[in-house]
Amino acid sequence: MIKLFILKFRSSYSLVFVLALFLFAIGLVTLKSIESGQTSSIYNQSFYKQLIFIIPALVGLLSAFLIPRHTIHRYIYGLYGIIMIFVLIPYMGREIANTYRWINVGLPIGFQPSEFVKWIVVIALARYLSDRNLQMNYFSANILPIIIALFPAAIILIQPDLGTAIIIMVPVLPMLYWAGARPFHLFLLIAPLISILTAFHWISFTIWAMIMMFIIYKAKPDILFGITTFFSNVFLGLLSPVLWGMLKDYQQKRILTLFNPELDPLGAAYQIIQSKTAIGSGGLIGKGWGQGTQTHLKFLPVQESDFIVSVIGEEFGFVAIFLIIIIFSIFILKTIRLSYNVDDRFSSLTIIGIASIFTAHVFVNFAMTVGMIPVKGLPLPFVSYGGTFLLSSFIMIGLIMNLSIDPKDY
Repeated sequence: MIKLFILKFRSSYSLVFVLALFLFAIGLVTLKSIESGQTSSIYNQSFYKQLIFIIPALVGLLSAFLIPRHTIHRYIYGLYGIIMIFVLIPYMGREIANTYRWINVGLPIGFQPSEFVKWIVVIALARYLSDRNLQMNYFSANILPIIIALFPAAIILIQPDLGTAIIIMVPVLPMLYWAGARPFHLFLLIAPLISILTAFHWISFTIWAMIMMFIIYKAKPDILFGITTFFSNVFLGLLSPVLWGMLKDYQQKRILTLFNPELDPLGAAYQIIQSKTAIGSGGLIGKGWGQGTQTHLKFLPVQESDFIVSVIGEEFGFVAIFLIIIIFSIFILKTIRLSYNVDDRFSSLTIIGIASIFTAHVFVNFAMTVGMIPVKGLPLPFVSYGGTFLLSSFIMIGLIMNLSIDPKDY
């Protein structure tokens, strides 16, 4: 067994593992800074909890690395069904922080099954798209893959957890494109969302309508289908006020304060304002480890997880943030290249799906930190505090390393 592991590890692409450990180390240094000077028990400090979390995370990575790919392929649909049950279990428990996301396992920490849904959905999609010689030239071939991702995303959205629901849907389009779907069909899938978003500004909506007309003209679909597609999206845009009314008050405020934080500086815009203040005050090289005033005076909210980049920016400056961006860029680009190099269709689709998950997490976390998008509760992979998320992230690393190996090499 040990000999097999050594041979397999030598054949795997271990750089992704090394980069993940380096990012984890940066996270630990930052968490220790956040809690410097605190008198609470070490068992209640995120730094020590994160140190403990790395043990099951590495076990999860090892398990995902050693499981044969044919076993993953064979049992993924069963695992998909099991995780759907686990996603529903939180509704039977008590509400935590106004959500139903966690399962109480009798420990000081909870278990968040939605974190595992992300990569399980990706593998299920990879099996479906690789098992069949799908006629991807037909739009109907895209429907079932969307349903596979949409079903768990809808359950998680009701928890409510909009950020995770979005992340679950993100890999669908890249994986469909990887499987050979026509770009025009992918355009048809995202056009309704863009129509709704641009309808709040008449100039943007006019420009989008012109773009739609050009794309439909170049694609040369059936005339009736093209006309129906165009006016259906226009109609959706007109329904935007109705859809806006369906959002909860806090969601509306987050969107409005994105464009004008002064509307609610002590409420919905508070997190963005404090985050930007922390990053701006750090300058080029930062104030130094443990010297961040926004951090240690507790002006900066959720600093251990969602806004840990703001802490890094304040204490270590733009240089540290730039370094992290470079590391993540190398990590994601190398993962995408692996998906190109793998001959097995199932493995290639799985790897590109996982790369999409990491890309979405990194983009959303950095973008919300600097106020580019509304605040979403999405942590930064390997850096942010969170046991279930850390375990899930390292399992994905194990899958990447496992599926990138040619079986003939070991």
